[in-house]
Amino acid sequence: MNKVALVTGASSGIGEATVRRLLVDGYKVYAGARRVERMQSLQQAGALLLALDVTEDASMVAAIDTIRKDHGRLDALVNNAGYGSYGALEDVPMDEARRQFEVNVFGLARLSQLATPMMRAQRGGAIVNITSIGGKMHEPLGAWYHATKFAVEGLSDCLRMELAPFGIHVIVIEPGAIKTEWGGIARESMLKYSGDTAYREQAQMHARMFEGADKSNMASPPEVVAETIAGALRAGRPRTRYATGGGAKMILALRRFTSDRGFDWLMRTMERRMAGSGA
Repeated sequence: MNKVALVTGASSGIGEATVRRLLVDGYKVYAGARRVERMQSLQQAGALLLALDVTEDASMVAAIDTIRKDHGRLDALVNNAGYGSYGALEDVPMDEARRQFEVNVFGLARLSQLATPMMRAQRGGAIVNITSIGGKMHEPLGAWYHATKFAVEGLSDCLRMELAPFGIHVIVIEPGAIKTEWGGIARESMLKYSGDTAYREQAQMHARMFEGADKSNMASPPEVVAETIAGALRAGRPRTRYATGGGAKMILALRRFTSDRGFDWLMRTMERRMAGSGA
């Protein structure tokens, strides 16, 4: 019997790569995203497409209902949908801050709520939450984004303990620098909100750093993260966390063993060097 998976944010980047990888592993994969038209190649590869907006409750309910009616089971939920909203806390409108939480936290939590009954009934399954190294470290102009990723880290720890008695694994994936649309979206929002304010010098420098990171050899292709997810799902007893790609392990090690102000200094130094070199 084919295992069944739902991958959110599947129209590009990590989500798209994960759909393709799980198809290779024999999963019946539902690819969910708002931009269904961008997933036609996934349909040709064998995926089942779902119009899914993680900010709309009816959309999420309909997606899970479709999977329940079609298969009566869900073995893996990969909560990948998310984006990076950047800008100084003073500058970012509260409506945008709320949307950042709606997409990155509340959509993930609601889908987990909806998927859990099926997994509990079948006495097994896995919820894979894509956070970021940003859930354990910090940088200027990223307050709302990092707040969402810190939140998902804590939510996942609690959920893991709640669902363990039912044989359901909760796995956190912490990508580093990955070559996706994420960097461009984060740069755009940073310059939109803070590119012409009191924080403009920081915003322009940090935007150049993001651009440099995207072009550097440090950034990994999304397939690296997809392979990590597939490996975690194959494991009989998966780890609770997987740092993967783009300098993730190195940066998290530096954060673990560096004081708060020491890490502030490291981030500022990295920002200046990457912004200055453009590499």
